[in-house]
Amino acid sequence: MIHRRLMLAAALAAPWAARAHHGWSSFDQTRPIWLEGRATQVAWRNPHAELKLELPAEPRLPADLASRALPAQATGVDGQALLAAARLPRRRDKVWLIELAPLTRLSAWKMPEIKPGAAVAVLGFTFTDEKGDAVLRAEYVWLDGQVYGLRSSPA
Repeated sequence: MIHRRLMLAAALAAPWAARAHHGWSSFDQTRPIWLEGRATQVAWRNPHAELKLELPAEPRLPADLASRALPAQATGVDGQALLAAARLPRRRDKVWLIELAPLTRLSAWKMPEIKPGAAVAVLGFTFTDEKGDAVLRAEYVWLDGQVYGLRSSPA
């Protein structure tokens, strides 16, 4: 009985995990997207952590977004240019799958495990022309008053 339940749970989780892993080439890195909301499900595992983010009824860009301070990363990322170019998504999905970084990188940033219900904001990239699933690959994450860069390790 327990064995059947484990197999069923694995089968139900497989489509989410399989759908979630994408290479960078699938994402439009010329159009940074801002999302903010509450984590509803979290998978803190490799190849990268991921969460489902539920957006508010009326998403909006923070007025101070372009002037926010960002941490330095080992890989050169022009975070200020990304903040200045940030846009809301054109699509109106209320729940997005957010791809984070591998656990080793999250650990290097000392990023705590995100729990369901946590308020989270992300800046990242979605698919070219916003086609396909509502998936965002996170470049920066705001959590509990801290910001984390996910492209590489801290500088």
